[in-house]
Amino acid sequence: MKKLLPYLLMLAILAIGKSSTAQQDINFSQFYELPLLRNPALAGIFSGNIRVTSAYRNQWESVTTPYRSMAIGTEIKVFKGLSEGDFFTVGLQVTNDIAGDSKLKRTQYLPAINYHKLLNEEHHTLLSAGFMGGAVSQSFDPTDLKFDDQFVGGSYSSSNITGQTFNKTSFTYYDLSAGLCLSSYINENAKFYVGAGLFHVNKPSLTFMQNSTITLNKKYVFNGGVTITTNNNDKVVLYADHFSQGANKLTQGGFLYTHSLDKTGDEEALSISGGLIYRYKDAMIPTVKLNTSKLSMGFSYDTNVSTLKTASNYRGGFEVTLSYLAFWKGEENEDVHTKCPANIW
Repeated sequence: MKKLLPYLLMLAILAIGKSSTAQQDINFSQFYELPLLRNPALAGIFSGNIRVTSAYRNQWESVTTPYRSMAIGTEIKVFKGLSEGDFFTVGLQVTNDIAGDSKLKRTQYLPAINYHKLLNEEHHTLLSAGFMGGAVSQSFDPTDLKFDDQFVGGSYSSSNITGQTFNKTSFTYYDLSAGLCLSSYINENAKFYVGAGLFHVNKPSLTFMQNSTITLNKKYVFNGGVTITTNNNDKVVLYADHFSQGANKLTQGGFLYTHSLDKTGDEEALSISGGLIYRYKDAMIPTVKLNTSKLSMGFSYDTNVSTLKTASNYRGGFEVTLSYLAFWKGEENEDVHTKCPANIW
């Protein structure tokens, strides 16, 4: 039986066998900037009417062919709810990631809708229920892959034509996710949120191989965070996420300290944030962020502390995020938009 070389490892993980297997989802260090990838119910939990967030990640360039991930998401509050104080959020999350020599590519187009129910007006308590679903395409390019029958006498030659053939190098499937989130103010200086979600509710089938049944495992997620304003100029944010998908588990959390450069604490003035994220048994991630009332830009770098640290020399990957936040014209001073709901970050 022919055995593919390590260059095909990612493909093999997806395609081997007839039993159900797990595929790890796209990952970002600054997950707090991409709420729809954390939990569909986190869409719309911010002060404003529209938010656009984007991210670019380059990982493992120090070890192998780099893995590149890109994402852009939009959230818009467009409808009043069924009762006073309730509202809807609609959104769209698009991601694209390319991995390894096989150029294993996955592109997602995921519309989302979230309904926010006002439970307590005094504390601006919201219970949010979100749903997200759409099309996902996957493909790979075998052009740059090397196979065992191309090695003669221990040496590889591109002139040796491989006997490996692929009947299918791409496919599309449909995915569905859902979640719940409770957000509220503890007092005028502290707010929190807790959430839970389920990704891949429909366990979609995906495989590059014929006569093979591969299903994408459901992913369970738990989210939480708190924001504490210490004075007019400073605030501290803590957050954590836990993801469980088949045998894969990922836990990460961190803190961000924000200081306004304006003495009055004017939110429209420039502020700077710095903090640290820890991905359990994987990476320590220093983070800095520049903020204005509408624009923010974040930078982070994964310092690898996993068992791969010897090969990677502690190098993981860098990530940059860019966010835009806005109100509909004339609504900047309305209390319902500026205080309720609590920002998730």
